[in-house]
Amino acid sequence: MIIGIGAGDDGGKVFGQVSKLASKSFDVRVYSLGASDASCDTFVCEKPWEAMIQDLYSGKISAAVRGTLPANHTLGYLKEISGCCSLKRVAFLETPGGRRFILAPVGVDEGWTVREKIDFVNFSRKIAPKFGISDNVAILSGGRYGDAGRHTAVDRSLADAELAAKITGSDHCEILIEDAIKDHGIIIAPDGISGNLIFRTLTMIGGGFAHGAPVVNLDRIFVDTSRASPDYSNAILLASALSE
Repeated sequence: MIIGIGAGDDGGKVFGQVSKLASKSFDVRVYSLGASDASCDTFVCEKPWEAMIQDLYSGKISAAVRGTLPANHTLGYLKEISGCCSLKRVAFLETPGGRRFILAPVGVDEGWTVREKIDFVNFSRKIAPKFGISDNVAILSGGRYGDAGRHTAVDRSLADAELAAKITGSDHCEILIEDAIKDHGIIIAPDGISGNLIFRTLTMIGGGFAHGAPVVNLDRIFVDTSRASPDYSNAILLASALSE
């Protein structure tokens, strides 16, 4: 099994992580924009995102991790090759206290309809048990029930979350994410903007960890990552586990 990972302008971070995984039961190939490392299987080209995704779809690699490649180029080309107009990602996160959970949506253009919320619940429930994460789902909204009437956006958020929870057998936990995390392994944010803010607040300010965000509506394994992440080894391990 070969797992591909992209290395952009700051590719040194990627090579350092790959070297940690030398003893694992899979190989890692780095698709690099320019940097190389003699200790790693490296493919250097002008458009490494295209090379990696082409190899993913031709079967030369079993899974791909974005690493430090630019999001627009990489995800745009993934959409082009896959024929998928909207990529749905679920983020594997960990609190500073060690509690792991799945958060979705995390793309700012995702999760705005009840149908999308239902899709994210179903996608997340399929993969959560594989990683020892509870498949109990908490669907969040933009306020408490007592906030109804304060703003039309809040009213719509409450109604959408309640309907999505009823259809999927999930719990509508209102805006109380601090309670939802106690006994739910899957957290569905009110929309992609709030989901992205939760992700950034936890991982970039609050001392939490991001282990990668697999795209769940493709027939290939692709794990998205943030270029700000200090560690890509867990994303590579996640991609390997999803490929097995």
